[in-house]
Amino acid sequence: MAESKKPTDDKDERTNDNKDKQTNDDDDNDNDESVFSKLQDLMNRFSGLMSSSTSDEPVEDPVLKSFDLKSAAEYMSKCSNIIVMAGAGISTSAGIPDFRSPGTGLYSQLSKYDLPSPEAIFHLEFFRNNPKPFFLLAKELYPQKFTPTPTHFFIRLLNEKNKLLRIFTQNIDSLERIAGIPSEKIVEAHGTFFTSHCLNCRKEYDLEFVKEVIFKDEIPHCTDCDGIVKPDIIFFGESLPDRFQQCVQSDFSKADFLIIIGTSLQVAPFNRLVSFVDKNCPRLLINMEPAGKATSIWDLGSSSLLYDTNKNRRDVFHKSTCDDGVTELAKLLGWEDDFNKLLESEGVSVKNVKENLSTIPNETEENANHLAEQMAAATLNDNKKKE
Repeated sequence: MAESKKPTDDKDERTNDNKDKQTNDDDDNDNDESVFSKLQDLMNRFSGLMSSSTSDEPVEDPVLKSFDLKSAAEYMSKCSNIIVMAGAGISTSAGIPDFRSPGTGLYSQLSKYDLPSPEAIFHLEFFRNNPKPFFLLAKELYPQKFTPTPTHFFIRLLNEKNKLLRIFTQNIDSLERIAGIPSEKIVEAHGTFFTSHCLNCRKEYDLEFVKEVIFKDEIPHCTDCDGIVKPDIIFFGESLPDRFQQCVQSDFSKADFLIIIGTSLQVAPFNRLVSFVDKNCPRLLINMEPAGKATSIWDLGSSSLLYDTNKNRRDVFHKSTCDDGVTELAKLLGWEDDFNKLLESEGVSVKNVKENLSTIPNETEENANHLAEQMAAATLNDNKKKE
């Protein structure tokens, strides 16, 4: 016989409701406490970050005896896997206009003209519609028009001393190659003129093919499909070369010394490479202006250079021109004679470079302005034709 269910009075129901409510309240309290605990933990972590970023005490012992060029050279003399990160500053004494310098840079000159933006010449869509301005620039920057600087030859000397692991360069002037640094030691992060490809069928062309065409002030076209042939310079929105990614992964964990020279460290992802070396790898910046410093608390750590801070263990900022900096570094390394012999064999003189430095800024500005005028005119003429 089935068991009969005991009737439940209102009091029992109210009691059960109160128990359920109490249970739910307890669950809510537990959840609240859990959320509060997580928030408290987050606040503690943030507080720890703040205190660690502003503390006067270094976390670990310094890697360098002192934070100057002499101490950097002493440490560097024992290294055999040196990486160099180079920017436009290593080529300015060759008379090549850079892009970003206020007043003298190419972008500054182009900003005076009615272009979509000064950087438009490096946008693929703009190039497809009007390649003429880019090829005017390419003609001026083409390899073999300029002589490598003492800095380029110092990097070659690093290789000859069996100390250079790799040079990562932002420059598209190919002066590293012309200076005699082996191609396998060079990573051209922003591409190269030495090879070109058709934008349509991807057929490859060599340096001489494109050079012959653009020096006639013509646009190189593919011999197979008549598409525009573009040097393998990285434009905005294009992926960096595969070799860049491969060498970043293979090299930076091996580096025992990092030289950062002639760069403002403003362009990603190149500027992030300083964080990829080991925490005990010294980082030497040779530049006319400070670079790579933290701009907020979120930047503090291995991704920023910590010279002139109480947290510094390994970073050195040597304020000078690139050529003066490497000349002094060669002396401190005991390589002065070898460096001078190499420069002499290549017909380069530090003294002559210094004497010419006073005229180079004006000549560079004039060259950039003249080039900007040509490029702007080419753009405007093309727009008029389309109208």
